Amino acid sequence: MLLRQATRADTAELWRVRYAVTENRLTPGRISDAELHAYLEHHGRGWVVELAPQRIAGFAIGDARDGNIWALFVDPACEGQGHGRQLHDVMVDWLFATGLTRLNLGTQPGSRAEAFYRRAGWSALHVDEHGEQRFELLAADWRPPHA
Repeated sequence: MLLRQATRADTAELWRVRYAVTENRLTPGRISDAELHAYLEHHGRGWVVELAPQRIAGFAIGDARDGNIWALFVDPACEGQGHGRQLHDVMVDWLFATGLTRLNLGTQPGSRAEAFYRRAGWSALHVDEHGEQRFELLAADWRPPHA
């Protein structure tokens, strides 16, 4: 297993994982490859857990402009092995290292993702106009597991 920075060469595997999830489903084609690449190369950074060459267990992408967690998904066949938490922690560490003091995200209320973020120390704010539970994490409250 290898935790590494994501690149555009990972595009097909990122989409495979994204469309495999059973919660917070996304209609194929709603987000373009160009938009994905912009988040990987211009707006922020992404990471993957690679199990073998060209086989990704999960990925995370954070937006360094505003601290939004743009994506964090694990292949359902690879859940429960700690990949999500590894991806989360490296992404959060990096985003705070850029100088951001607050991170934010939205997820489906009542989902396993909501419970994951609560366990990781995120604070629930409100349900937004799109029906997503909004969360925030402040740099002052971040306690990475390796600290």
